[in-house]
Amino acid sequence: MAESKSKISKILRKQKRCQAIISKETGLQSSENPTKIIAICNAGLSTGLEEEVLLKEAACYGSIHCLKMLPLKSYCFLKCADLKSSQNIFNNMHARSNLGQSGALLYLSYFDNLPETENYFKDTPPPGLVILKDFISDDEEIKILSLLEKTKENENCMKHRIVTHYGYEFLYDSNQVDPTQPLSRKIPQELDFLWERLESKFKGLNWYKPDQLTVNVYKVGQGIPPHVDTHSAFLDPIFSLSLEDDVVMNFRKLDEHRSIVLPKKSLLIMSGESRYEWTHGIKSRVMDIVTSDNGALKVRPRKQRTSLTFRKLRCTTCDCAFETFCDSKIKDKETKNIFSSKASQIENANVHKVYDKIALHFNETRHTPWPKVATFIESFKSGAILLDVGCGNGKYLDIINKIVTVGCDRSEELLKVCATKKCNIFKCDCLSIPFRNGSVDGCLSIAVIHHLATEERRFQALKEIARVLTPGGKALIYVWAKNQCADSKKSSYLRQKTGGNDLCEKTTKQIEDANAFSLPIHTNRTEFKAQDILVPWKLKNSEEEAKQVFLRYYHVFEESELENLCRRLNNIEIMKSYYDQGNWCVIIEKIK
Repeated sequence: MAESKSKISKILRKQKRCQAIISKETGLQSSENPTKIIAICNAGLSTGLEEEVLLKEAACYGSIHCLKMLPLKSYCFLKCADLKSSQNIFNNMHARSNLGQSGALLYLSYFDNLPETENYFKDTPPPGLVILKDFISDDEEIKILSLLEKTKENENCMKHRIVTHYGYEFLYDSNQVDPTQPLSRKIPQELDFLWERLESKFKGLNWYKPDQLTVNVYKVGQGIPPHVDTHSAFLDPIFSLSLEDDVVMNFRKLDEHRSIVLPKKSLLIMSGESRYEWTHGIKSRVMDIVTSDNGALKVRPRKQRTSLTFRKLRCTTCDCAFETFCDSKIKDKETKNIFSSKASQIENANVHKVYDKIALHFNETRHTPWPKVATFIESFKSGAILLDVGCGNGKYLDIINKIVTVGCDRSEELLKVCATKKCNIFKCDCLSIPFRNGSVDGCLSIAVIHHLATEERRFQALKEIARVLTPGGKALIYVWAKNQCADSKKSSYLRQKTGGNDLCEKTTKQIEDANAFSLPIHTNRTEFKAQDILVPWKLKNSEEEAKQVFLRYYHVFEESELENLCRRLNNIEIMKSYYDQGNWCVIIEKIK
């Protein structure tokens, strides 16, 4: 009897100590009398208590309406359906259940209220998440499973599941898809009925027919780690069809958690915020916590489950409004940071040095003035002074004789070409023009500013042009456009004969060594897939240099980007903005 009293006293001490911790952290007081609310005083998320394990045992003794697991806490709460249930659970688990950390006994206590925190197991879908229940029939489910069994090959037995890809392989080491390497195993045409049905039931999606399918087979106890599908790899939305069994999928955004049941035969649509900003995953366990028809929580054992995840390749950078997991925006920020510190090195290695080496060949290919540039030059009155900033081989310096034309460039070899044409020239950087303020009537900047590696350097070049203009003076600026099609018509750049890159290993290494990072190498005569790129120039002017390829740095401009840059200047007005053969163009006038 003495030993029994000692044991009871020890249990009470531990119970009281745990009650004090809960009261201090939540402001709640324990109750001496039975209530519907029970606190598990010494086990919770921080001790490794698994909710399904706790619920499975507690449900043996009573009906539970709510299980409240608190993040980073060593305690949790049960709200029972009635007093009888709570008393049965208390009497059978208090100081009896060994679900505590390392098999320790659990200590339970009655409380009058639950803590005022958001339910950890909130089941409201994240914004943009839609579940279409019973999207397919029982017969269709059987046919799809049979079809997958016939078409599967080269399965990838991963740690958490068995994976098969159709259309394109998802590369888990890089979390990307290579659009240039399609698989011979295409998405079966027998699944096309899904997209016809989806379009009839759910309007307004960006796309309906996928080109990539990943089939996951989950054995009992398997899951998939929390993740966000790579933004730049796939368009919005993403579809997932559940077969064979229900499962609870966990969604998380910072401290928000949502546990969503995906019923078998349902189609999950993840779009917008739920696709881009919430991680989703399935915990590796043999049972799930679900809500019964009467609202009580229960444990449901898992069975084998098959999911079909349908996606459509993006093949370009992501332009979503969600930055947290956006690989395009993260990479863009990293690139901008690198550019800020290495901008002059990039321009020196991949602009200035390159143009000095290709100057003679460049001159052979640049001889016909662009009509709208010529029209701008001809608009100046007799005696006007026109400065061509980045004059290249000087093709715009001798169009008319009634004005004074002066050219400047950073490339000494191109200036030598200009000298043979008896042009007025000097060497300088467009970021610092050695002319007095308000000293020229007009400026040209044709295909120059897109060679500057940061937005601030591009803006500085515009500031210099505006500075040297007289009040009322005008400047014409051309930059290469990322979009090389307008009104469904290809630019002259795309219409010209396609040539391969044929890049030699030496050239690639020179770029990497010089800049300590990599940029995508553009395939000539194709649409641009990124804004900051290296464009190949292949020399053809001698046998010795026949196979030499040089890479020029470009920042190709999005629509309105040049206009927005000009609007940052407070001393100019944009007189005209237009698109001309794959270039964005503006005419600005100095107003003060």
